[in-house]
Amino acid sequence: MMKRSFFTIAILCAVVAPAIAQDKPTYAERLGFPKGARVVLFHNDDAGMSLGQNEGSIKALEYGMLTSVSTMMPCPWVSHFANWLKENPNVDNGLHLTLTSEWRGYRWGPLAGKAAVPGLVDPDGCMWSNVISVATHASAEEVDKEIRAQLDRAVTLGIPITHLDTHMGTLYAKPEYTEAYIKLGIEKQIPVMIMGGHLQFIGEDEKDIVKQLQVTQLAEKVWQGGLPVLDDLLNRTYGWKTFDEKKTNLLKALGEMQPGLTMVIFHCAQPTDEWEHFTTSSETRTNDLKLMTDPDLKKFLEDNKFILTTWRELMERRKAAK
Repeated sequence: MMKRSFFTIAILCAVVAPAIAQDKPTYAERLGFPKGARVVLFHNDDAGMSLGQNEGSIKALEYGMLTSVSTMMPCPWVSHFANWLKENPNVDNGLHLTLTSEWRGYRWGPLAGKAAVPGLVDPDGCMWSNVISVATHASAEEVDKEIRAQLDRAVTLGIPITHLDTHMGTLYAKPEYTEAYIKLGIEKQIPVMIMGGHLQFIGEDEKDIVKQLQVTQLAEKVWQGGLPVLDDLLNRTYGWKTFDEKKTNLLKALGEMQPGLTMVIFHCAQPTDEWEHFTTSSETRTNDLKLMTDPDLKKFLEDNKFILTTWRELMERRKAAK
């Protein structure tokens, strides 16, 4: 389940700052993109979660404007998606590091095993269903063990690993979780999803949460560790339900988007028959897929000279940057 609360949690990785001066380069510029360019990652979460999520991801990547995807390694349909990835090794695939199991009647447990990470396990033997429960029960050491176990499974499967991000924002729930996440990325030289630029799409209700935080330095630490950094994240699309709402709101957001590198998160899926038994999210996920394959959106991006990119390209540019 991806709720609006993810965005609130995810922005804990960056401090709200005054508007960036025009002479201060964006992270996109630091990566070698032209000054003033609007560079966008269209990203899909939750691959591996179900067959329908896999099929939606594949369709949006093959026939739409989606440029990136990330996989939930503890989930039941990972092997199916891994087989497709092996046949398509150039796909931009990250790990959607997963510390929660939020669906009713459709659950999974930690790959490290209950004995190794008991704080990540609920009374049913699965991961906790919400972020607060994880933060209440799990130590940073347990979180580190589990995210490393998820990386290990991906390596064992031989699938592309272009970046790391965080399911439901859990790795931003506590500073020590974030430290483990960033440490793993820098150690393995795998990009991590972190924002440190203009943060245009943070809502007014969320700015108070981060005003006291001095975490811009954290994003710069990631940069100095050899990894790319985002200027901004747009993660409101899950709450836009109908296709018309999604299309109208996305085109408006793109039209207002400041120069820099922005990641936009979707949940494209083709729900199958069993979805009605565990989730009410079919509408928003189906319409994300419809939006990502919409010819009007493609024309808008071309007419307005947006640059679409991938995490793979960002890492290549970071290696070449000063």
